[in-house]
Amino acid sequence: MAPAPAGAEPRSPALLPRLLLPLLPLLLPGRAAGLEVQRKFLSPTPTNNFALDGPGSRVYLAAVNRLFQLSGGELALEAEAAVGPVLDSPLCHAPQLPQASCEHPKVLTNNYNKILQPDPEQGVLVVCGSIYQGLCQLRSMANISAVAVRFPPGGSDPVTVFPSMLNVAANHPNASTVGLVLRRGGGGGARLLVAATYTGFGSPFFPRNRSLEDHRFENTPEIAIRALNARGDLAKLFTFDINPSDDNIFKIKQGAKARHKLSFVRAFLQRGAAPPARRPYAYLALNSEANAGDKESPSHSLLARICLGEAAEATLNGSGETKKLTESYIQLGLRCGGAADAFTRLVSVFPARELLFGVFERAGAGGGGGGRPQSALCVFRFAEIEETIRAARNSCFVSPSAGMVTVLDSVVQGTGPACEKRNIQLQPEQLDCGAAHLQHPLAIVNPVTATPVFTYSGLTAVAVASVNNYTVVFLGTASGGLLKINLDSTMKVISRRSISVAYGEPVHPIMQFDPSDSTYLYLMTSYQMTRVKVAACNQYLTCTECLAAADAYCGWCTMETRCSLQHECTNFTGANFWASASEGVQQCPSMTILEPEINIDKENPALIIQINGTIPNLNGTNISCDYGNNIHTVARVAGDYVNQFIYCSLLPRETYPAFPDDQDHVVVETALRVNSKNIIRANFTIYDCKRTGNIYPKRACTSCLSTRWKCHWCPSTYTCVSNHSQCDDKKIDCPRIVPASLDPMPTGVSRDIMISLANTTFSKPRMLLNFLSFCLFVFCVQLHTSEKSHLFPVNLQLKDRPDRFIDSPEMMTVEVYNCATGSADCSQCLGREDLGHRCVWSESSSSCRLHSEPSQVSDICPAPEIKKIEPLRGPLEGGTLLTIRGRNLGRRFSDVLGAVRIGSVQCAPLPDRYVVSEAIVCQTGEAQEAFSDVVAVNVSREGKSRERYSYVLPVVQSIAPPNGPKAGGTRVTIRGSRLDVGSELRVLVNTSKQCTDLSRNDSTITCTMPSAELTTAVRVCVQFENKSCASYNITFKYEKNPIISDINPKKSQISGGRIITLEGRGFELVQNVSMVVRGIGREQTSCKVHTDTVITCPSPAASNITAGSKPAPVDFYLNGRLYADDRPALDEEMYPEEALHISKFSLEYYADPQFFTAKKEKWIKHHPGEPLTLVIHKEPDSLGLESNEYQVKIGLISCEIQIVSDKVIHCSVNESLSTSERQLPVTIQVGKFNYTIAMLHLGGGETAIIVSIVICSILLVLSVVALFVFCTKSRRAERYWQKTLLQMEEMESQIREEIRKGFAELQTDMTDLTKELNRSQGIPFLEYKHFVTRTFFPKCSSLYEECYILPSQQLSSQVGSQVQETHPLLVGEWKIPENCRPNMEEGISLFSTLLNNKHFLIVFVHALEQQKDFAVRDRCNLASLLTIALHGKLEYYTSIMKDLLVDLIDASASKNPKLMLRRTESVVEKMLTNWMSICMYSYLRETVGEPFFLLICAIKQQINKGSIDAITGKARYTLNEEWLLRENIEAKPRNLNVSFQGCGMDSLSVRAMDTDTLSQVKEKILEAFCKNVPYSQWPRVEDVDLEWFATSTDSYILRDLDDTSVVEDGRKKLNTLAHYKIPEGASLAMSLSDKKDTTSTLNMCFILDQVLPTDESVEHKKSHRQSHRKKVLPEIYLTRLLSTKGTLQKFLDDLFKAILSIRDDKPPVAVKYFFDFLEEQAEKRGITDPDTMHIWKTNSLPLRFWVNILKNPQFVFDIDKTDHIDACLSVIAQAFIDACSLSDLQLGKDSPTNKLLYAKEIPEYRKIVQRYYKQIHDMPPLSEQEMNAHLAEESRKYRNEFNTNVAMAEIYKYAKRYRSQIVAALDANPTTKRTQLQHKFEQVIALMEDNIYECCSEA
Repeated sequence: MAPAPAGAEPRSPALLPRLLLPLLPLLLPGRAAGLEVQRKFLSPTPTNNFALDGPGSRVYLAAVNRLFQLSGGELALEAEAAVGPVLDSPLCHAPQLPQASCEHPKVLTNNYNKILQPDPEQGVLVVCGSIYQGLCQLRSMANISAVAVRFPPGGSDPVTVFPSMLNVAANHPNASTVGLVLRRGGGGGARLLVAATYTGFGSPFFPRNRSLEDHRFENTPEIAIRALNARGDLAKLFTFDINPSDDNIFKIKQGAKARHKLSFVRAFLQRGAAPPARRPYAYLALNSEANAGDKESPSHSLLARICLGEAAEATLNGSGETKKLTESYIQLGLRCGGAADAFTRLVSVFPARELLFGVFERAGAGGGGGGRPQSALCVFRFAEIEETIRAARNSCFVSPSAGMVTVLDSVVQGTGPACEKRNIQLQPEQLDCGAAHLQHPLAIVNPVTATPVFTYSGLTAVAVASVNNYTVVFLGTASGGLLKINLDSTMKVISRRSISVAYGEPVHPIMQFDPSDSTYLYLMTSYQMTRVKVAACNQYLTCTECLAAADAYCGWCTMETRCSLQHECTNFTGANFWASASEGVQQCPSMTILEPEINIDKENPALIIQINGTIPNLNGTNISCDYGNNIHTVARVAGDYVNQFIYCSLLPRETYPAFPDDQDHVVVETALRVNSKNIIRANFTIYDCKRTGNIYPKRACTSCLSTRWKCHWCPSTYTCVSNHSQCDDKKIDCPRIVPASLDPMPTGVSRDIMISLANTTFSKPRMLLNFLSFCLFVFCVQLHTSEKSHLFPVNLQLKDRPDRFIDSPEMMTVEVYNCATGSADCSQCLGREDLGHRCVWSESSSSCRLHSEPSQVSDICPAPEIKKIEPLRGPLEGGTLLTIRGRNLGRRFSDVLGAVRIGSVQCAPLPDRYVVSEAIVCQTGEAQEAFSDVVAVNVSREGKSRERYSYVLPVVQSIAPPNGPKAGGTRVTIRGSRLDVGSELRVLVNTSKQCTDLSRNDSTITCTMPSAELTTAVRVCVQFENKSCASYNITFKYEKNPIISDINPKKSQISGGRIITLEGRGFELVQNVSMVVRGIGREQTSCKVHTDTVITCPSPAASNITAGSKPAPVDFYLNGRLYADDRPALDEEMYPEEALHISKFSLEYYADPQFFTAKKEKWIKHHPGEPLTLVIHKEPDSLGLESNEYQVKIGLISCEIQIVSDKVIHCSVNESLSTSERQLPVTIQVGKFNYTIAMLHLGGGETAIIVSIVICSILLVLSVVALFVFCTKSRRAERYWQKTLLQMEEMESQIREEIRKGFAELQTDMTDLTKELNRSQGIPFLEYKHFVTRTFFPKCSSLYEECYILPSQQLSSQVGSQVQETHPLLVGEWKIPENCRPNMEEGISLFSTLLNNKHFLIVFVHALEQQKDFAVRDRCNLASLLTIALHGKLEYYTSIMKDLLVDLIDASASKNPKLMLRRTESVVEKMLTNWMSICMYSYLRETVGEPFFLLICAIKQQINKGSIDAITGKARYTLNEEWLLRENIEAKPRNLNVSFQGCGMDSLSVRAMDTDTLSQVKEKILEAFCKNVPYSQWPRVEDVDLEWFATSTDSYILRDLDDTSVVEDGRKKLNTLAHYKIPEGASLAMSLSDKKDTTSTLNMCFILDQVLPTDESVEHKKSHRQSHRKKVLPEIYLTRLLSTKGTLQKFLDDLFKAILSIRDDKPPVAVKYFFDFLEEQAEKRGITDPDTMHIWKTNSLPLRFWVNILKNPQFVFDIDKTDHIDACLSVIAQAFIDACSLSDLQLGKDSPTNKLLYAKEIPEYRKIVQRYYKQIHDMPPLSEQEMNAHLAEESRKYRNEFNTNVAMAEIYKYAKRYRSQIVAALDANPTTKRTQLQHKFEQVIALMEDNIYECCSEA
């Protein structure tokens, strides 16, 4: 209903790889956020509408120019129909209107569907389009490709049609139309409610017509109810319902149409909310697009209501008078939002019980992302709408109130300007539906208002479902997304989910739930039909996830432990089996273990489990506790149903799981197992107190008492126990070490330490320990350290228990330091004083040592030593982080604070970067001018650097490139000077974003630009040390992103490397491109930018993909950024999954191509120095490789590819292959696929000669005599061998030359003959009567004295006049003597009556067939005569034929049914042939005639292209081997200028060959001049003379034989053009001869060769010819057959396509009818073998009719069929026969060429035949009435064409011959005997015989 955008064109097929057709499995997005795309169907053209049949088993999809019928669940294509484009004009009426002609030019116009409404009760689908002013069709719901009811019907019973019956829908692509099928109760018929936007498209050109019966298109109403009774009177179809009254249509006045343009959104049915009537209403949702009038509603979104009659009427009897449309019409506005910020334009509506949901948008206001309008969802109540309507009508007529309701005066039917009070009491029905005596139609002024419940950007569609106490709203978006929001009872949004269905394609406003399964939603986008599952519950793995998602459809199936839809859960109707989201997460099933912590020492423990949440009653179920590892224990149920408890035993002690090494407990999971499935689970803990003390030995007591287990500490045993009874003196407080800090102590020095204890049993709370003895006993090795500092732990160990310690909760440590380590200079050594280390620096030894002596030591260190500073330069503004490295750079940070200078500029040190004595990092201050100076550090003494630090001013000059895509990624170079200064550099873009991946040197900075939102120029700021910008006028311009529109090819071999071409624009902004194919590994391939519109990329190799799998998504990275369309900005509320990247392109991988040599040999021999041509065969593949994608190499030398086909590659090497290597690999490369197919062996005899010389030398030494004899014989043999070798080389050279010529011909001669086949006039079809007589009587009949042919006529000034036919059966006078005429006519009339008796005729035919002397020729003749005699009654003839066929089938079924109809051996088989010829004549002329005639012309022209033997007729070019001229005759073309006064032309240029005889030249001249004249009117060759004007004065008569003819061996040669030396462009004249030339009748023998050079001797010619014939093998010329075949292939394909295709989705009636008859007969006899049915159909149509026509074109055309053309047609007919056969051809090298020629094409033709049979089988059957009507029409068309009396008389001759046998048969048959037909037959004999004797005697 929503039209496609203006200018929308059908999508190119290239954009839809392998879409259609059969449709492949599609790449569907995975489920996301509670929605799942289940199936998709891609349309090649933009979609318009879709509809579902009643049960949802079929989906009907309407697109531009196409209709599709899809299966309900799988969206598989069942049928399709093409409905456009058509020749149309908006200024013309529909061509179905016979009385309206059109003079305006028509153009090819796309058909946009406007209405697609099924009517299941009638089984029709209403299909209305934009063409022909909005014409509608009624198509079959069972097969959408078939038209169920043709309207207008036409034919013999036409109906009167008015434009108002044809102009139903809007006639513009962008205009809206909605439709609704209405049913009347009680069989009252269907109606169609149509609302269409007025377009004015072509209206000004239509004249005004005020007749109500003839509403022309400009007066077509906006709303109308039309009749839709397809089974009733077709004269009323689509007429305005009830009566042609203006009150039954809603039509805006012509002058007001521009101000009141209505755009319709949807039409729907809804029953009234008010009980008890529940009256049915039709609602129309629409928008008022133009300015409203003063009295109109100011609202833009409108809801109109129309009453459909009483509720009782609509459901029961249907007899009541239906309300007129405008009587009940009332409209009111719908407002979504407040008056100030209302969403005013209605986009989509959906009625849901008592609520109406609508999507509105702000008209013209671009909000949200990417300019999409802001939209909102509003909810209205039907009860409120109905109450408003009642109040409005009451206000209008009972108690008027100003400004509440008005009469629509813009409508033609508006009866009053305003409401007025009447003294009437309105009944409820009148309040709802108005009445005839009340003003109408009405409009309510104030709109019904609702508050938006949900706002979003770009909503386009809405569908609503009520599920589990939720209202679930599905919303389609303009970007191809689908939102699902759940509303509670207060219409509050509680959850939201989304999915991308078709990125970038808006969702159609109408979405429908699957009638058979409401958990699926059908929706349509611009090019897709999609079936979406409304919930993907199985993505939630736990109950909490499931219920927390708040998805109304999803709930937790407890006993199956999965999230599912309710109906997918077993026993979902039972209590607590399924928990819905509305019950909350707290209802998730769970279990609580009441004692979750168990002591490992506890005896016989048991688990007590409390059941929580949604769990059914477990009584009576098989339950147990599952501990994993196949450990189960028995459980039992206790408690009531509300509070269930489970008791189960703990797992056995020996099966406790092992404790981890560092833990004193182990967690065990247990699950409640119900009926062998774990449904809920919980954890409990097993603990061991002994392990608690053992794990923490340094604080065993503290750990024992602080653990969460029930543990106790025993001081006596110093252990942790679980049972206090095991301990007599349990203690609450633990003895422990009180932590204290200890001063650092130097290594190797004894020191006393004091340790304080608490809670000890010692008598003295404080005790002193001698550290030395303690150390010696325990830690002696640890008192020394070689490190700078080391921490040692302090512990107290029990003497009697070495493994037990006094608790030390906070570990106490002592630091031991070593002054000699880690102090490289004075500052580092003295600086350790801050750490408590007593160290001094010894300047003499340059070392640090312990300060142990009280002697005076200097604490002043040497001056600082600066080794390195970096960087060496910085900006004047300062801020540079200067790093100073060296020695003695201070002892502590306070020493260097304020001590660093650069000249006079301070450098502030950073405390966190200071390293004592070694490094200072300071921040430089600002300098007033540029200068350079050393860095000074003053720490008691001053040190200076050797390097100088410079303050400089960096300069930025330019940026390149100056522009780039707004997606970012452009690598820019900023040029200037002194750009490498400072420590920190930033490049800011537009003051906010940074340019990343910086690298720099003195003159350049390189970085990667960030992305931008807008296309604009931005400032680029180069910032040193976070100070001000160093550049003020440097800008970078962001341009539009490059757009990749398509990639080709879309297939690649698995090895990769195929060049993929990217097409688009804006590529000049791209610096680097890479290609990634997702799903096969992350290998990237680098691409190359060629132009602004072309990029090429090699495809990556497939790593983990199999050949033939579904296409893999392809991504491109432009400048390192992932390419994506400029999609609109996402709404801020969008979930992350909605922003997922979806690849726009895909690549399909196939197996690598397979190559091999002709005989699959691995070695190829070749002689160096000779040209080499390789023929490489390849297996067929689906890659569609071009010739430039192959690369063949022999070694390192390229082989030039010349020919590439699907199966063969030809290449040649012209350069020498001489090389030192004797073997070269032959490799072929496609992309990265490289394959060696064979090795080329270069032949040579050097080695053999050397070996021969050695052997000969040895033999010479052994025997001189033997060598002499051997050499003598060898010389003799060598001479003979050389002679033989020369002969073979000569023959080989000639054969090679001939093959090369044939090969060249094969390539150069495959040209399209269509350019040469130009017939300015029509095809010379024979008239029907001549077609019949030639087909029925193909050979001379014994009935007539001479064969029937078209008599020729001498060419005269009246060339082209028709010749009257004289066949006896054609209409003419029955030549019998006048005195015999009365009785003979009476006898023939009586005999005709008998033949029209079915019983007589069947007995008559069977009686004749039983006679042995009734030959096959007689049977065929009788069948043809019967066909002529009964031609006027084809229905009767067909019934006779069917009865005889049934008898024939019965006879064949008992023997071998496959042999039936194979030959014409019975009368009925010839009758069937004749019947097919009659029924197929029209199809033959209209469809097959033209391609058949073009094929014949092409054959003739191709034969004439080469030499033709004048005696034998053999030619250089032919299809038949027997007619192939196996000679190499060099022929050159000659263009002759010929004048001839005849055939309507004076002069022409005629092409002939110099080897043509003069008769052949005359034939070609006649062909050129008379090509538009039937052949029967051509002059004969012997009747014309040909004269050559050699000069202006000399001319010669050219003849085949004359005095100049060459004589060879006493025989004359026929003269040719070469004999006369006629040059190119010679002038010739042809004229009718006055007398016959008898020279052509001489009895002579002629030499086969027609032309030889004339300057050589006869003997030389003869010897040359004989030697040529001896040497050349005739078989080498067979390649010419292929050349001819290739040239004619297109014409042959066109012919076969015409024969085996179904035009207009409907085969010839006779074919469908007869095939159904055969299938019916087979079914009756239990014949189920499909091969038998195929053979029957083949024998009845292709072999019986088409082969006969193919072999005999003279049956159809007035042409000359030569014997040569007949031979070529025999080859074609044989190919057609093989295509129809089921048996596979077993062909080999010895098979005849006539079979081999088309062996490759036969399998494809065979598939076409089988598809043709299947299409006919799948079509709806024809009724007998349809067939009889067709036969009656055929009889009527050719009435009185034949003399039936002559046919009757000839049939009577057979009756007379077998009189007695016929009478006996009539007596034997009960039926004929009962009706005394034998006596009537005797009367015929009596009448005819008496007259015959009398007439004969008179004669």
